[in-house]
Amino acid sequence: MDVRLERLNPKRRLLSRQEAARQDERLRALAEQVRYGGNPEHKRDPGDFGLTPPAAWRRGKSLCDDAGVTRREDARALLVAGLLRGLVDARWDGSEWPGLIWAVTDAGTPLEAQREAPGRYHGYPMPAADPLRDTVLARWHAIA
Repeated sequence: MDVRLERLNPKRRLLSRQEAARQDERLRALAEQVRYGGNPEHKRDPGDFGLTPPAAWRRGKSLCDDAGVTRREDARALLVAGLLRGLVDARWDGSEWPGLIWAVTDAGTPLEAQREAPGRYHGYPMPAADPLRDTVLARWHAIA
C-alpha cells in the first residue's frame, strides 16, 4: 500500500448536505475570513506563497504545482469555494473552524486542506487511490 494512503485518517468524511444547509450562514461567514497559509513540503515552486523555506518539496508529498495551484489567491479561492459548497469535515460542530475543507480545481483535481491555525489552512492534491476522492468529486459536481 502507498505510504501516503496509510497516513490518511479513516474518520474523514464530508458534512452531510442537510447539515451543510443548516450551517450555511456560518460557512458563509467563515468564507469571508479564511486564509491560505501553505506548506513548503507541497510546493516545487514557491510562487507568491511567501513560504519559509521558499520551497522544500519532500519526496512522497503531493504537489500543489501538479494541480495547477501556484498562486496564494487561487488557493484561497478554492478554500472559499469549498466552504460555500459545504465540503467540510463532518466532525465539525459549527462552533469553530472545520479541521478539513475540500475543493476541486477547474481541471478536476480534488484537493484537501488541513487547518494549521484558526482560519488558516494548507492544502494538497488528494492521491488517486484516496477512498474519499470520488465522494469529493461527486459532491462538488452535484452542487456546481
